[in-house]
Amino acid sequence: QLAGRWFLVSVASRCSHLAEHSHQLEATTVMVTVLDGESLAISTLRKLDGMCWEIRQRYLPAQAPGRFLLKGHGHGSKVDMVVSEVDPSSFAILYYQKGQSISVKLYGRTSQVSDAIADKFAQHVRAVGLSDDVTYYFPTYGFCDSADKFHILDGEL
Repeated sequence: QLAGRWFLVSVASRCSHLAEHSHQLEATTVMVTVLDGESLAISTLRKLDGMCWEIRQRYLPAQAPGRFLLKGHGHGSKVDMVVSEVDPSSFAILYYQKGQSISVKLYGRTSQVSDAIADKFAQHVRAVGLSDDVTYYFPTYGFCDSADKFHILDGEL
């Protein structure tokens, strides 16, 4: 259901880095590939200092369907991901948890989603105790199509 190209539309998170740099958000796309029928290879394309970067990560299946784990380096660096709600043709709402911190991300098959989907996302955000003041919206233009071989980060984190 998640395979294919997605646009990052919005993130709700108490992440201090996101709050401090929200004025610098860049258009972001992800390409999801299902490996061996269960793991997810996620390739994120975004600009950093005007250059297109690709970040490759592999999420392993966790205990239950729709749950995945990104193993990091060092203690406390693993990230749990839960596919909360998805319509493969239009949107996906994912929860990410690292330690006690939780984030909710809205992805769309296009860079803009309907008001109904935005409302649905807002309900998920409130359900985990987050609010509009920690919800950030990503640009709908300026996407990267690829990164050259010198701008690919391969790894767990």
